[in-house]
Amino acid sequence: MTTVRIHGLATGLLVPAGRGPHPAVVVRTPYGREAHHAELRGWAARGFAALAQDVRGRYGSPGCWRPYGEHEAEDGAATLRWVRDQPWSDGRIVTAGASYAAHCALAAPGDAVIAAVPALGLAETARETTGPERLASRAGWWAAHGDRSAAHPAPGAPELDRLPVARLLDRPSWPALWAAARRPLPTGRVPLLAVGGSRDPFAGDTLRLWRHWRGPARLLLGPWGHGLTAEPAPEARPAHGIDLGELYVAWARAALDGTLAGRTGAIALGGSDHWYGAHERRPAARWEFGARTGLRPLRGTGFLADPGRPVRSDDLAVPDRGAPDRCLLVSPPLPRPLDLLGPAEARLDAVADTASADWAVRLVALDPAGRAQPLATGIVRRARPGPFTVPLGQLARRLDAGTRLRLEVAGHHFPAHARNPHTGEDPVTAVRLTASRRLVRMAGSALLLPVVRGARPIDPVQETIR
Repeated sequence: MTTVRIHGLATGLLVPAGRGPHPAVVVRTPYGREAHHAELRGWAARGFAALAQDVRGRYGSPGCWRPYGEHEAEDGAATLRWVRDQPWSDGRIVTAGASYAAHCALAAPGDAVIAAVPALGLAETARETTGPERLASRAGWWAAHGDRSAAHPAPGAPELDRLPVARLLDRPSWPALWAAARRPLPTGRVPLLAVGGSRDPFAGDTLRLWRHWRGPARLLLGPWGHGLTAEPAPEARPAHGIDLGELYVAWARAALDGTLAGRTGAIALGGSDHWYGAHERRPAARWEFGARTGLRPLRGTGFLADPGRPVRSDDLAVPDRGAPDRCLLVSPPLPRPLDLLGPAEARLDAVADTASADWAVRLVALDPAGRAQPLATGIVRRARPGPFTVPLGQLARRLDAGTRLRLEVAGHHFPAHARNPHTGEDPVTAVRLTASRRLVRMAGSALLLPVVRGARPIDPVQETIR
C-alpha cells in the first residue's frame, strides 16, 4: 500500500501486479482511509487499481471539513483527473462508497458509481421528505464527526430532550444543518448500483436515487441495517448473505464494459429465502379501520399527544393503563402466510386541536405469542385539516399464519424524530411545549399493504449484473 498526496489529500493507493493499464476504483471518505485497506486489496487482487482518500479536513488530509460542502465535488473531480493521468490507468474509473462516502461518489461520479446506504446531503439526512426532523441519528453523527478532523466518540450520549434542538450540540455546524435546503436528487447517465437495507434509515433515499437515475441503474435491497450484510436484521435468512465484494467487482466489470442497460434490481423478502424483482408493482390489500376483518381499535379512537411524554421510537411496548397516548388498532390473526413487498401507506381521516401536528404511524407484527417486531414507520407534518396519507416506506417481509398486525397512530416518534411543540413554532428553535388532542376517524381510514401474488423469485446476483 502506497500513500500519495493528490492535490494535498492523503490517499492510499494499491496498483495490481502485472501488466496494465488498469481500471480504477476511487473511495473518498470522512471515516479514515486506513479502514479500507482490506477493500483495496480485494479490488487490486481482481485487476483494479484501488484508491481510498481522506476528504478535506479529515484524518490525514489538511483543511477545514464542511460536511456536504461544494469542495467534495471539486476535490473528487480533481482526484479523477489525477487518476486518469497515471501510466497505470486505462482511464476508466468506478467511484464507490457507503453512507457519506456514497455522497462523495455521486458528487464527482466516475464512469460508473456504486452508492451504498447513501446519505445524500445535509437537508436530506436531517429531515424526512414529509417534514419532521430526524433527531437521534443526526445528533449521534454530529457529536462524533461534526467540526472534527477525526471521529471522536462523544463523552456521553446527547441529551435529546434538551431544548432548543438548535443548541443541543456545541458544534458550529449543528445549527447550519437545520437551515439547509434540499437539493435535487443526484442523477447521471453512467451506470449506477444502489445498495441498501430495508432496516437502514436511508432506505427511502436509496430507492429514490435508483428510480430517478437517468442511466442504467441496478438496485440491491436486503434485510439489513446501515452496515448492510454486517448488520443483518432478525428476518434475514442464509440466502440474504450475499458476498457484496464479489458482487461489486462483477457489476463494475459489466458497467465499464458497457453491457448494462435499463433499470432493474432485486429486493429480499425478509423471513423467507426469496428475492423478487424491484421493478415489479404489487397490488395493494386494503385493511379498513374499524372493520371486523380489518383493524379494530383497542382503547378508543382519541388520544393526547403530549411532547412532554412522547411515544418513544425505541420502545415497542404499549402502556395498558392511563390516558391513551396513541390510537391503537389490531387485526385478527392471519389465516395464512402473507408476503408483503413494496411501498405501504396509511390513509387517515384524523384531526388535531392544534394548527401544527405530526402524525406518526408505526406498523408492528405480533407473533402468536404476542412478541412484537417492527414492520414499517412513517411520519408526516400537517398544518391543515382533512384526510391525508402517511407513507410507510418499503415493506419486504413474510408474515406467518397466526400473525396479527398492530397499527399505532401517535403524535410523536421520539427520539428518532424531534418533538412537535404544537405551538406553531419551529421544532428546532422551540423551547415551549404544549399537548395536542387528537381524533382518528375510523370511516375513511385504512392501511394499504403491497401483497405478493404469483411472482417468481429471482437470483439477485444475476439480476444485478445482467
